[in-house]
Order: sequence, then structure tokens, then C-alpha cells
Amino acid sequence: MSYSPDKSPVFDPSKAVVKNKRRGSWSDHFSGDRVEPNEALKHFMLKMRLQSISNSGSTTPHSGSEAESDSFSPNPVPDSPDYSSSLSDELLLRVFSTIPEAKQHISNSLVCKRWSLLCGKLIQSIRLLEWEFLESGRLSFRFPNLIDINIVPASINFERNSSILLSTKLFEVHLNPDVLESDGFFVGKDEILDSKTIVRGVRVLAEGCRNLRKIALMNVSEEGLSFLADECELLQEMELHYCGDMALRGISKFRNLQILKLIGRLNGVYDSVVSDIGMTMLAQGCRRLVKLELVGCEGSYDGIKAIGMCCQMLEELTICSHRMEVGWLSGLSYCGNLKTLRIESCKCIDENPGPDEYLGSCTMLEELHLRRCQMRGKEGVRALFLICRSIRKLVVEDCWGLDNSMFAAATVFRSIRSLSLEDCSLLTTEGLESVVLFWKDLDRLKVISCNNIKDSEITPELSTLFTVLKELKWRPDSKSLLSASLEGTGIGQKGGRSLRRK
Repeated sequence: MSYSPDKSPVFDPSKAVVKNKRRGSWSDHFSGDRVEPNEALKHFMLKMRLQSISNSGSTTPHSGSEAESDSFSPNPVPDSPDYSSSLSDELLLRVFSTIPEAKQHISNSLVCKRWSLLCGKLIQSIRLLEWEFLESGRLSFRFPNLIDINIVPASINFERNSSILLSTKLFEVHLNPDVLESDGFFVGKDEILDSKTIVRGVRVLAEGCRNLRKIALMNVSEEGLSFLADECELLQEMELHYCGDMALRGISKFRNLQILKLIGRLNGVYDSVVSDIGMTMLAQGCRRLVKLELVGCEGSYDGIKAIGMCCQMLEELTICSHRMEVGWLSGLSYCGNLKTLRIESCKCIDENPGPDEYLGSCTMLEELHLRRCQMRGKEGVRALFLICRSIRKLVVEDCWGLDNSMFAAATVFRSIRSLSLEDCSLLTTEGLESVVLFWKDLDRLKVISCNNIKDSEITPELSTLFTVLKELKWRPDSKSLLSASLEGTGIGQKGGRSLRRK
């Protein structure tokens, strides 16, 4: 039987042999989507960059036709793969931690649940607005690494969407329309959460965030402070609003507390009482305080003396809007290591400070700051200067009543090196010169917006002093400075040029 090569064999399907094929595995299905780690990191960084550009950028809205064409297209574009899913949580946290702006963490947390949990670990400071978010435990779950929290806004029952916002240096809250009906204060007793509710929230917070360093509380009781001290041993800074004397018993358990701001009464906002009893408990419990601020506190010589004798590490003391009894100034002499004293927003320094031999002095004091005070009582100002006679820096800003006779008491400062005067409208050039020339070690001078100090009244002696100063900032009269800068331009004169455009 011969075989002809010109004739091709006929294909018979029944005689065809089918080779055995290997079953498809999961790796075969996903082999096309496999992403190398380096390539995933590159795509992830590109995605982050595009997201930051979109957050900062274009204000051009998408047209309606484009949206309809995308949604009803017969062949929709498939979603791009999530390259960040191949990155570990540790690597993502490392990438997120390089973002300098904390607000960007909030935007990134909206991408997905995984990013929300990871970005929550990087947020360390928040201001709570809803009490339910704290009491339900979601706060500690969402932000487990908090070190700074302010729960004061959430402690007040006000409408969050109210158009009335009260904002001060120490307080910010939305107000109800009928707020003026609450005994003359913007925040009445009925609007503040009761102490039992506050304690429950503090317990949840302390159990979930044990690494707190700073906290702001309102209407907290002794029980709440005690529990917080037991759980958060690293707490160093505290701000207490609407806190009475008896609640300060629990503050003695804070072993590492160094900075305390105690607000008894906030003028026009709320009212509570902190007297010598509370100050004594505070002094005996917080012996490691370095910085203390008393706002709207009542008290007398006994309370200030207790703070000075017990808190021997105290270096900075701020007294704001005080309601102290007469004679409290002499208690400052017991603050042996005090370096900075600030008196702010006080209607009166001390009406009757007592004899000079009982005042004493703060030998380690270096700086005295007076801001927004009414300095009408000459005896109180003189006694304050006498107690602080060893200072090297004096700052006076926006103090009403500081005239030449008041400022003459500053000659008691023998070692002063720096003087800053701002918005002292009653002080004249003569009053300034009589004191400044008396200070032999002065090397820094700042005079701003003191309208009665004139450039034309500067004497040769004062000019000589200006030449030897290391630092001089001289803008006493804004009107004279403006007229000097416009001299020769014809602006400001009758019939001269005008700044209006034609």
C-alpha cells in the first residue's frame, strides 16, 4: 500500500484525541492582577498626590451630560484596582504619618473603613461636640491614641446648628435664642450636663484613652477626677470649667500634673465659686505644679499663701478677672521660685494691700505682665511694683488709668532690662522719660500706640538712650507716623490730592 504526499489526510472528529488539561486554580484567575510591591507603592503615592490635588483644586463642576454618559454607558469603564490593599497597615501608617497637615487625615479617613481606622490612630487632639459619641465608646475606638481632648463643648445642651455663636479666649459654644433668660448668664445651670453624666463619660474616656496628656473638663466631680487620675497616670495638663471647691478634693491624686487652668467664673457666661477652701485643696494636692492660671476665682491672702508654700516648683502664675479680698497681694511673697507673674482683665489690683513692711517680695521673679487691667488704685499698683521689684522685664498692654503718677512707681525696679508699653494713652513723653532714664541697665524698649507720647517732645537725653539700646521699637503715635509718611505728597491737606480713583 503506497502513500501519496500530495493528498492530505481527512480530519475525522470522532477519531480526534483530546489531551487532558490541568484544572484551573485560583492563582490562574488572579495572575493577571498580581501587583509587585514596588509598583503598588508607586501607584499608591500617585493616588495620594491626585487626591491632594483634587481636594485643593478645581472649582469646575462636572456637566450633567458627562455624568449621564458615564452612568448609562453600555461598556462602563471598570474601576481601577486598589493598589493600597497590597500594602500592610504598618506601611500605610508610615506613609500617612509623613503628611504635615492634621486636617488631611480627616479627608483620608473618608476613603474607606480601613483608612478611617488607620488615620484615627494618627489623630492625637480633638474637640468633642457630641456627648453620645463619647459615652457610646466610639470615641476611644475611633481615636485610640488621643493625648489631648476638650470635652467642654459637648458638656452643654445647646443646639449645634444654632446661628448664634459665643466665642471667647477660653470658651466657644452655640447659643439658643432664649439664652438671655437664664439669670443673666449665657450658660445657665440647666444647660450644663449634671455631674453624674459627666462622671460616666469620664470613665469611658479614661478606660479607652489611658495615654492622655491634656484634658479640658466641665462640671466634673471629685469621683470623676479620682477615676481619671487612677487610669491616666501620664496626665500633665488640665483645664477645669465650672468647678467648685469640693470637686478639687480629687485633684490630689494626679501625681504628674504640672499645668492647671482653674476657671471659677467666666464673666457673662457662667458662674461657680472657687474660694480659699478650693485653693488650699489644690495647693496640698498638686505640689508639682509648674504653671497655674486662676480665672474668676474668689479668695484672699490665705489661698495665695497656701499655693506659694505648698507648690514650691511653681514658676508661672496667671491671675485673671479675680474677685479676691483686700490684702491678697502680700501672699505672693510666699511664691519663692516664681519667675513670671501675669495679671489680666482685673478691675482692681488690690484696694487695700496693707503696710509696706508686710508685703514682702518675690526675689526670683523675672517678668511682670499687666494686660487689660484697670490701674486706678494707686496704692495697689505701688504695692504690686514693690513686691515685684526684682523683675527684669515689664510688659503693660491696654491698661486703663496708667498715667504719669502711676508709672512713676516703676522707679522701684532697679534691675529691669526690657520695657514694653502698648495702648497706654494717658502716659506722656515726660512721664516715660522720667522713669526710663532712671533705669541704668535698660537695653530693650517697645512703645506702641501711646498717643500722648510725641516724637516732637523727645529730649536729647532720651535720644542718647535710644542710641545705646540693643532693641528699639518706637511707634507711639499712629497719627504722627502717618503724617510723617505722607509728608510732601500733598495727601491729607486741604485742596491737595485725594486717594479716590477717578
